[in-house]
Amino acid sequence: MLVMKGIVKQFPGVRALDGVDLDVRAGEVHCLLGQNGAGKSTLIKVLAGAHQPDEGTIVFNGKEVRPGSPIDAIRLGFATIYQELDLVDGLSVAENIYLGHEHSTFGFVNRAAVRAAASEVLTRLGHPEIRPSVEVGRLSPAAKQVVSMARALSHDARLIIMDEPSAALAHDEVANLFRIIRELTAEGVAVVYISHRLEEIREIGDRVTVLKDGRTVAVGLPARETPTGQIVSLMTGRNVEYVFPPKTGRSAGEEVLKVENLTAPGVFADVSFSVRAGEIVGLAGLVGSGRSEILEAVYGARSASGRVLLDGTPVRRGVVGTVRRGMGLAPEERKAQALLLDQSVTANITLGTLPEFAKFGWLDRKRERSEAKRLAEMLDIRPPDPERPIRTLSGGNQQKAVLARWLLGGRKLLLLDEPTRGVDVGARAELYAVIHDLAKQGIGVLLVSSEVPEVLGLADRVLVLREGTVIHQGEAAELDEHRVLDMIMNGRAA
Repeated sequence: MLVMKGIVKQFPGVRALDGVDLDVRAGEVHCLLGQNGAGKSTLIKVLAGAHQPDEGTIVFNGKEVRPGSPIDAIRLGFATIYQELDLVDGLSVAENIYLGHEHSTFGFVNRAAVRAAASEVLTRLGHPEIRPSVEVGRLSPAAKQVVSMARALSHDARLIIMDEPSAALAHDEVANLFRIIRELTAEGVAVVYISHRLEEIREIGDRVTVLKDGRTVAVGLPARETPTGQIVSLMTGRNVEYVFPPKTGRSAGEEVLKVENLTAPGVFADVSFSVRAGEIVGLAGLVGSGRSEILEAVYGARSASGRVLLDGTPVRRGVVGTVRRGMGLAPEERKAQALLLDQSVTANITLGTLPEFAKFGWLDRKRERSEAKRLAEMLDIRPPDPERPIRTLSGGNQQKAVLARWLLGGRKLLLLDEPTRGVDVGARAELYAVIHDLAKQGIGVLLVSSEVPEVLGLADRVLVLREGTVIHQGEAAELDEHRVLDMIMNGRAA
């Protein structure tokens, strides 16, 4: 169906794509893999008409094409679901789904027809509970992901590109996503699927293409038969053990955080737990179980009753106070909640500790740049240019910059919400090591992740949440993935 040959795309100072090849068959799920910065996002933006290639050809159904704009791509039959969703928060679900191709009569939008059509698409996706009339800005990240998928399905697309579609979805929602993908491919639709979760590739993928440093290093590998080690080696150029650092070499000290009867009506209720210095505590649960909201309440960014104590002293509610007391948060929605997109990597890294770089009211920019560069190198933020606008970085590299922010200064407690979301396998191993080392230095870590193996692999203790209630607290070593999922899905406390 699709053949891309010798695609080249250059930006000032960067050759993002250097002769990339890709071929996709009708009715298959073709997985596109590579580390952050390998060129995946640039390649799909070429397909989506958002970037124009400098060299190379694109052949679709035997005819050479060149999408000059996103509208051209949609008319050709290409639909794209981006990792960083491009929804309009102020419009309704129905208006977002049919934005640009509204149902109209005599030049006027037929709102009833739009809502009915949106409801039909949402039902097909297995989410009839999402009301077409509700504002998108009021939805959870997972529900927004569903709306973005519904927008793609609302077009008569023959090729659907999905960039990290499962990143914000819970376990059962991923199963539903795969059901939809299988229905689409059975109808002859081709799917280009990008994910850093290699276990997903085996379950849903047919063939795999791997990019590294803007070049194609493998085309059309069989997804289920190719060893994971081979794929990782192709992506990274080295052998990477996709394992968690051993929990040796660190011991829990004094209690740094104590949460008592934390309650936000309708969100979570009567949540109590503690985190000790040098300890990693994980929160496991479905999207919507209250995990992220608990972190926000502890951080002072969400109203809740109950008490939060840091080093035995009650914390005054409000983000400024918690940061001054030595707390840092890496939130789930980095673009909306953590980043100044038009500012440099340096400015984003030093944002939480600017007073440390000030002298008599003036910023010591040389020292600020030096520290930002050191952290960028330590976390392998790409491209290696701290003065580059952070908007131009891939999602995974943006996430690294958010984490780097809290490596500056004396943090007592780090709240990490989906710290490896959108981060490739090689960078994950590095982030796992960083988190382990922070705990080893005596920093308390409260961690949220949608991936149960990640919670169990990193955490010393685990809280299992279901519908805003803690149904289990215990040592991670006493749990396994199946037991945690059973508690989450069936509500059976251990």
